[in-house]
Amino acid sequence: MFDLTGQVALVTGGSQGIGRATALLLAQLGADVAIAARTQEKCQAVASEIEALGRRALPVQADLAVADQIRATVEQVTASLGTISILVNNAAITRDGLLLRMKQEDWETVLQTNLTSVFLMTQQVLPGMMKARRGRIINLTSVVAQSGNVGQANYIAAKAGIIGLTKAVAREYASRQITVNAVSPGYIETPMTAGLGEAPRQAMLDQIPLKRPGSDRDVAAAVAFLASDEAGYITGQVLNVNGGMYM
Repeated sequence: MFDLTGQVALVTGGSQGIGRATALLLAQLGADVAIAARTQEKCQAVASEIEALGRRALPVQADLAVADQIRATVEQVTASLGTISILVNNAAITRDGLLLRMKQEDWETVLQTNLTSVFLMTQQVLPGMMKARRGRIINLTSVVAQSGNVGQANYIAAKAGIIGLTKAVAREYASRQITVNAVSPGYIETPMTAGLGEAPRQAMLDQIPLKRPGSDRDVAAAVAFLASDEAGYITGQVLNVNGGMYM
C-alpha cells in the first residue's frame, strides 16, 4: 500500500461513513489525521481509533457552513499537527425536494455546506501547501453530479460545482506541485443512505453492473491513492467509484 508517513491530513465530515473510513485508512498508511465535523463525541471516537493505530489525531468540532469556523479549524490543525499536506473535502448534507417546492433556505444551506465550504477550506490550506511545494486536495463529489437525479437540485448543483472547482484549482496550482482531484462515489452503504427503503435500494442496484453497493472502504481507497506520491502525476481528474453505475 501507499506510504503517507510524515503527512498531515485533514478530513472534513470525518466522524462517520466515508469520512471516517478515509481518516482511518490515511492513518493506517502513516499520516497524522485531523477530523472536522459538527459532533464532538463522534470526532473524538474516530480520533481514539486513529491514536490506537499509533498516529496523532485531532478532533475538531466545527460547522463548515461558517467561514470563521473553517479558518479556526485550519489554524488549530496547523498548530497541533503541523502544515496540512492532505485535504479531504468530504463534509456534505442533503435537503432533498422537488425544485418547485424547494425552499430558498434549503438551496442556500446545501450550497454553503457542500460547495462554499470546499472553496473556503481549500483557500485556507493552499498557502502552507504552496510554501512546502507539495499538496494533495481530494474533493468528494457524487455520481448524481454527472448523471442527474430527481429531487436533488441543490445537492447536485453543489456536487457538480465541486467538479468545476476541482479542475480550476488544479490548473492554478499545478506549478506548485499541488494536485487537486475529485472522487465520485455511486451508491455507497453509509449512514446517509441507510434510510433508503427496499424499493429505492433495489432500483439503485438495478443500475449497477457489479450488482452490489459500494462500501466506505472502497471510496477511502481511492482517496488514499490520490493522496499518495504514486498519484503525483494525476490532477484535475474525477475518479468514479460507482460499480459501473455511470460510465
